[in-house]
Amino acid sequence: MDLMKRFNKHLDKIAVSMIRQFDQSISDIPGVLRLTLGEPDFTTPDHIKEAAKAAIDANQSHYTGMSGLLELRQAASSFVKEKYHLDYNPESEVLVTIGATEALSATLTAILEEGDIVLLPAPAYPGYEPLVNLMGAEIVEIDTTENDFVLTPEMLEKAILEQGEKVKAVILNYPANPTGVTYSRQQIQEFAAVLQKYEVFVICDEVYSELTYTGETHVSLGQYLRNQTVVINGLSKSHAMTGWRLGFVFAPAVFTAQIIKSHQYLVTAATTMAQFAGAEALLDGKNDAEPMKKEYLKRRDYILEKMTSLGFKIIKPDGAFYIFAKIPDGYNQDSFAFLKDFAEKKAVAFIPGAAFGQYGEGYIRLSYAASMEVIQEAMKRLKEYMEEYDAVHHE
Repeated sequence: MDLMKRFNKHLDKIAVSMIRQFDQSISDIPGVLRLTLGEPDFTTPDHIKEAAKAAIDANQSHYTGMSGLLELRQAASSFVKEKYHLDYNPESEVLVTIGATEALSATLTAILEEGDIVLLPAPAYPGYEPLVNLMGAEIVEIDTTENDFVLTPEMLEKAILEQGEKVKAVILNYPANPTGVTYSRQQIQEFAAVLQKYEVFVICDEVYSELTYTGETHVSLGQYLRNQTVVINGLSKSHAMTGWRLGFVFAPAVFTAQIIKSHQYLVTAATTMAQFAGAEALLDGKNDAEPMKKEYLKRRDYILEKMTSLGFKIIKPDGAFYIFAKIPDGYNQDSFAFLKDFAEKKAVAFIPGAAFGQYGEGYIRLSYAASMEVIQEAMKRLKEYMEEYDAVHHE
């Protein structure tokens, strides 16, 4: 008997992410400084924690409905309406999920079938492809490297036409992980004009929406392409609530009626006490991201200056909290090997660009969701490493 042959065949396409592989490879280095994780270094605001404590004391320990606490859905609906001009009925068009990850999983499970194609601008967050592959579907990447990581309407339409009727969905993540690219109102309108011509779902992962640095607020595709779009968001990045695991699906009622079928059997419902905390976050803490955003901007600009002076090419990120930098010519372009050597010699960890797909090779990603003290020390050690490398290899 060999039960190993009877697992889901699509699991063969899924491996441990390179992010985890790299993290494991440098985990034994004493005192290593990590600028790796996409996790705010800020703590959850006190008023949100107090709301969770109050819910526990009030014995709010039973299931909510599968769609989530109505109070939270109402708060989420009000939040996106005020911030992004999105209009979703909390009764029928908002689902509360266990983080944006489960929102994506439930949505993709509901939409995809064997043989479907999902288009994805690349380089991209590596969490999408495994979810797509589990459904027997396939990711087709749209290479944006020659356009400073910016997707254009022309690139998008070309990819749709090349892949034909097999295209079931497009995933758009903006502000983007790992590049920090985001899009203006005009660009979003141009995407909508292309997409409305085709019978495809558009899944917008907008979890970094509150961390937009361009001077204009985040613009959601859901505002201009409501009848095709599933908007995914959450509280992890905006309110420093990664461990609370709260996300949202915003979509037309006919979509949510289908997505809830996969959601309910994946998880039943999100954690009740966390949902009460989430309602507090979105009502009384709707601008909690502002002080964090100011700090992120200082850190971003500091890193840009330091790394640019060392020869790294960086497209200035307009959102999220990542720097995606091109390794200078004359240095090892194997991002895993480059960063492994750097970590071993200087005890600093970034993420290899190759972790974000074939179009990420030759780049490195670092998160500035770390304290300025850690960032300053990391930049100091990076300068030392580059100078020492030059002394050996570029005499």
